[in-house]
Amino acid sequence: MTRFGEHMKAPICVLGMHRSGTSCLTGCLEHAGVALGEVVNRSPHNARGNKENKTLRAINEDLLRHNGGSWDRPPATVDWTHEFRLRRDAYLKGVQVETQWGFKDPRCLLTLPFWQEALPDLQLIGTFRHPQAVVHSLSMRPGLVSATQPIVLWRAYNQNLLQICQRQEVPLICFDLPPDRYKARVVDVMRGLKLPMAENAGMFFQADLLRSSDRAIADTDHHSDPSWQSAIALYEKLLEMT
Repeated sequence: MTRFGEHMKAPICVLGMHRSGTSCLTGCLEHAGVALGEVVNRSPHNARGNKENKTLRAINEDLLRHNGGSWDRPPATVDWTHEFRLRRDAYLKGVQVETQWGFKDPRCLLTLPFWQEALPDLQLIGTFRHPQAVVHSLSMRPGLVSATQPIVLWRAYNQNLLQICQRQEVPLICFDLPPDRYKARVVDVMRGLKLPMAENAGMFFQADLLRSSDRAIADTDHHSDPSWQSAIALYEKLLEMT
């Protein structure tokens, strides 16, 4: 094993809102040869795990709390102290990998500049999902009540994703694609990242793990709420960038 700091390849960060295919895409990265380190590989709400490192997630959670927010209350700005830099850098120095390393936590869409400060060569890959599907998926989580209206939360996260993609080149994958097209798009993106086992990337995806009701995208034309209208417009912009 070598420590991340001794490795020459730039790490990869998966960007995307909660319930938008981040776990699936991260699993695909792992199959393509990207090391994830110690992550959650099984959880009550995700049969194959959320692929998140608990230490990294805790840093993100504390950073959002430090700025008066949380995962479901995105703060207007994210600033950090020297103490947060020390925690982040200690975590990064402790990462041990055998090959190229990657990580994901949906909160990174809110804290990305904090991680880029330490990882200026960080490679990004994004995933997004129709707002109706995300709102439905969030509602399926027992006891989960978002502090922010789910559609407003969707817009906040994905507006950040759009702005990041407008600043730099980020390959995007839509989680709403039919299974065969999704897997083909994943493999194509992995090839673009020059991953050693890109052809294996689609093997992680299992369509039967998605609830059929989650896969179906309802017609939202009937929504007169401005929040829905702006979310649909944002979704279409992201589609144009894939």
